[in-house]
Amino acid sequence: MKLLLSIGLLLLCPFAWGQIEHPKASPFSRIEQQIGLSKITVEYSRPAVRGREIFGDLVPYGRIWRVGANASTKFTTDTDLTIGGSRLPAGTYALYAFPEEQSWQIVFHTNTGHWGDGRKAYNPKEDAFRIRLTPEKISDKQENFLITFDEIDHNSMKMLWLWDRTRITIPISVDTHAAMQREISRKITDKPTAQTYYEAGRYLQEQGKDFELALDYLNKALEQGGDTYYFHRVKSLVEAALGDFPSAIVSAQKSLELASAEGKDEFVRMNQKNIDDWKSVLKANKNE
Repeated sequence: MKLLLSIGLLLLCPFAWGQIEHPKASPFSRIEQQIGLSKITVEYSRPAVRGREIFGDLVPYGRIWRVGANASTKFTTDTDLTIGGSRLPAGTYALYAFPEEQSWQIVFHTNTGHWGDGRKAYNPKEDAFRIRLTPEKISDKQENFLITFDEIDHNSMKMLWLWDRTRITIPISVDTHAAMQREISRKITDKPTAQTYYEAGRYLQEQGKDFELALDYLNKALEQGGDTYYFHRVKSLVEAALGDFPSAIVSAQKSLELASAEGKDEFVRMNQKNIDDWKSVLKANKNE
């Protein structure tokens, strides 16, 4: 019976026998990017210029564009973000754009079920929000449509769309510090190790925040047996930030000695440079 059913289905769909897997004109791409403690994923297809006029012709002005080809481009974030001043809750969104010669509207859309640009089914009431941006002309041609990220730090980055000689830059930010404060508080109260204290102190040092607390964490790291060149190095940077250059020099010297014993030449050089700089500061202060 199952065999007869299968044969019947194939007779109803004769083209199923001859389907050929072929390369796509606009190949699929997936990019993941960390920003602080957050992860962003973009899934899209990459059409090529192939000698065509793109914006204003292939992609008409004043009409919705799917930001790529084939299915709508999907943007997923696992935490809340701020994009161009608008809050975007964690989730998955379809990206659309309304290009114009002088400015574009960029759309984060909550309905991800449309094929392509969803022109007939698209409902602006389902937009999470829109932002307006100015397109930039670039000198080097981008053949295949490209979405990438740049200028990344713990709290912000830029999402770039590039195609032909046009670039769109979308600012993205996230409150990593608030998330890190919660993470540090949770880890510090749950059987913290020397490494726990070190990572908390290093984060505060890197962000230029609460140096007194950072120094307390680093001292606790060392008290728990973490006598390493990188513990002492970060401690020296915190002490220098607090203006305690004599203590910073002592810590940097200890870091230098431990790094030298382990063959870590880069840390030997960095510590020596800091020691020389801080001695110069002390000498200048003495001569004032």
